[in-house]
Order: sequence, then structure tokens, then C-alpha cells
Amino acid sequence: MSVPTISLHDFDTRRQEIIEQLMDASTNVGFFTLSNHGISPEDVTSIFQLSAQFFALPDEVKAKTALNGKNAGWEKNTQVRPSTGTADQKESIQLQFARMEGLWPGDEDLKGFRERAERFMHQVRDLSVKVMECFAEGLGLPLNTFTEGTVDPGVGDSQDVLRLLHYHSTEGKSFGPNFWRAGAHADFDVLTMLFQRDGEGGLEVCPGRKVVGDFGMGQTWLPVEARQDRIVCNIGDQLMRWSDDRLKSTYHRVRLPEGAESQGARYSIAFFNQARTDSIIQGPEKKYPPITGGQFIAEAMAKNRMQSAEIARQAAMESSDKVASEVHFVPQHLQAAA
Repeated sequence: MSVPTISLHDFDTRRQEIIEQLMDASTNVGFFTLSNHGISPEDVTSIFQLSAQFFALPDEVKAKTALNGKNAGWEKNTQVRPSTGTADQKESIQLQFARMEGLWPGDEDLKGFRERAERFMHQVRDLSVKVMECFAEGLGLPLNTFTEGTVDPGVGDSQDVLRLLHYHSTEGKSFGPNFWRAGAHADFDVLTMLFQRDGEGGLEVCPGRKVVGDFGMGQTWLPVEARQDRIVCNIGDQLMRWSDDRLKSTYHRVRLPEGAESQGARYSIAFFNQARTDSIIQGPEKKYPPITGGQFIAEAMAKNRMQSAEIARQAAMESSDKVASEVHFVPQHLQAAA
């Protein structure tokens, strides 16, 4: 088994072929990469440049827009995965179309940040609409099932997130066996679209999950090549539930560099398509009770132990080594080994 690559060239004439490929990848692996996707190399390079410029700012400047408890804002070393009990070795800023009052970095710190970020967000969302319509058609549902459920028609209830990620350099550092750049987790959205830079690898996926909420996985971790010309996509828990578990939300992680691999920083950019606040998530077979997008996100954030804005702000003022090296708790599935 491997993570397949699906080309979107000649999309309109190849639509049925592409739907079949998307459904095969999403029911068996939960991950795929898109080539010939239509977002220009120049635009991808530009957003990575913007990301690097932001993370190069002093922590006290980034802390002006600290994580606000509503899945928006900047955090550093505060995301503790239930699968590891340790903090991810990274920092990130999460941007939305709504609920961003006071959370956009100002022009005095990074000129044009909001305009450049929002332009890219719209590009990726437009591409995601094509993919989500394909999923609806492949599942035999109305074409607008997932797009109407995620794309804000102008009422301000979008929950989509663009997350700029900066994984810290590991040069000269040593870590215990349970530390990761991002510990094993499943995304809690509809569809994730991830951009990586050439050669900055470490992403691995583990197919085998059967139902939403199940921690169980398969036994094999598959590497995903880091290529800037391809978009890595994966199904999230919302879509797995919305499809009555037909489409698989797969556990994945980002491991620390090994051997002769580069020990320097790693950058990636993820766009999370998420159900609108009042959208009802329920599959055609009604395998799960209905839940709104707002309820789903609130429960998922609590489950994943996303820290509050105040904790994020305090952590940003601590030594990175101190915060990132603390074992916060021992997960239940690791307690016997401990």
C-alpha cells in the first residue's frame, strides 16, 4: 500500500476518472496527493515566504495575536497530543475567514500579511470545492452536500482554517523516544490540504482506522514524500462521520529527523475545510446522531487538549527547551510500557 498521486489535469473531461481515483484512495488509505492542481508554483512559494517572515518575528511580537481558544491565533509548543503526552515540536498561527478580530498580525509588524494570506486561502478553498463535490458524487449524495456545509455564503459562520506551521530545528538537541514534530493524530475536519517544501519530509500515515473516534490503527506507517508541486490531502473525522465511515480519516504524524536527514527547520501549510457552525453533520445511513459543525469542533478541541490563549501566551514567554521537553502526562495506551 502507498499514498497515491491523483492528477487533476483536464479536470472537466476526466471528472469521472478522477472521482473513481479519489474514492479508491479515500476508502482504502485516507490520504492522497494532488498534482496539476492549478495553484501556481509562484503562489505556493509566496505563501511559504510569508510564513517564514512571520515566524522570524520575535516571540513577543507574535504573542500579540496569541491563540484565542476558538481555533485562531498563534501558539508555540502548546499542542499536546493524546497519543504522546508531549508537546509537538513546533509553533503555528491559525487563520480563519471569520472570528479574526484582533488576530491578524498588523502592518507595523509584517506589511500586507492579511491580504496575502486571505488571497491564498480563497485559492485553496476554491480548489477544495472541486474535490468535495467529487466526494459527494462518489457517495451518491447531492453535489453541494459538503460545499454547502462548509463554504460560508456570507453570514460569517465559516470554520475553515489556514494553519502556517514552523517545526523547530533539531540541530544540537536530543529527545526522548516519545517526542515528535507532530504526534500521531487524526484531523477533525472535512478535508485537509497540506503544502510542503521540497525535501522537508517526516510526514507518515497509518491506514487501518475503522470508525470515528477509534484510536486503533494499522501496523504500517507510510512515508509521504515532501514535494512543493503536490498537495497532500486527507480525510478528516467530520467527513468520515458524514460518510458513515466509508471515507477514512487516517492517523498521521511528523517524525523528528533521522540519520543524515536535515536537522534544520521544517515549514508546512495546511488548509482545513470544516463544517460551518450550524451545519448538520449526519450521513445518509444515520450511523451517528446529528451534530453541528460548531459542536463537533468544540468537542474535538477539548479532546485534543488544545491549550487556552492564556496558556499559549505564558508558554511563549518560557524557554522553548523547557516547554517542549516536558512530559505533560502518560497516555493510557503507553502506561503499561512506562
